[in-house]
Amino acid sequence: MSTMTMSPTTTRPNKPMAYALRDSATMLRRNLTRMVRYPSMTVLLIGMPIVFLLLFVYVFGGTLGAGIGGAGGGRDVYVNYVTPAIILMTISSAVQGTAISVAMDMTEGIVDRFKTMSIARVSVLTGHVVGSVIQTMLSIAAVIGVALLIGFSPAASVGEWFATVGVLVMMTFAFVWLSVALGLASKTVEASSNVGMPLVLLPFLGSGFVPTDSMPTVLRWFAEYQPFTPLIETLRGLLMGTPIGNNAAIAVGWCVVIALGGYLWSKKLFNRESAR
Repeated sequence: MSTMTMSPTTTRPNKPMAYALRDSATMLRRNLTRMVRYPSMTVLLIGMPIVFLLLFVYVFGGTLGAGIGGAGGGRDVYVNYVTPAIILMTISSAVQGTAISVAMDMTEGIVDRFKTMSIARVSVLTGHVVGSVIQTMLSIAAVIGVALLIGFSPAASVGEWFATVGVLVMMTFAFVWLSVALGLASKTVEASSNVGMPLVLLPFLGSGFVPTDSMPTVLRWFAEYQPFTPLIETLRGLLMGTPIGNNAAIAVGWCVVIALGGYLWSKKLFNRESAR
């Protein structure tokens, strides 16, 4: 990542890595402080997945669980099946919050003020990314806690739990970079609040809530080849001890593509805005 300083009149030499890390830590504290002072966004990002979890388990869980587990199915079966999808939905919901925060910075003049300071350019986006990853992981912990209270019974070993955390961080990192790019691309804060909606809806068109083999042919083809299905199946396999197959490799591949694409897109948009 470039560590060029932001200056309104001159282009200064690259800062040492220590200064870039210091500036990134400052930006991270700024974003965490804003998260604490304005908790409504965090509550919303946690609340929506929890509402979907309770809705699907208690309203649809009896019927859908019977379809998944046969005669022995029910809510107890379905809560184990749907929780990985809700966890991934928590990550995709965080896209909206990050995009809004980035759009606010870009439209309300704070970046123009940063241009007058000798700070590492990369630190502005790094603060958003690391802060959003922390916020999202806290949201995931809350969602898993609620899932455990209503009957979620993971079969993961200690090693599988560590692998699950690693996969969740990887997924979160990838989608947060995408959300940063979406926020930079948005012309207004209002527009940024809507750009992440397709990512919230995609788990419904995958294996998150029902098996893909129960879908019509065209929809099943889309569900099996869109990125959310291998992500969900990887989480489900780690948490529930079910076969993962090649889903883990495909999930890692999608995360690399999404993270790299989001980073390069973000860098291009931010450099263009910073040069104005």
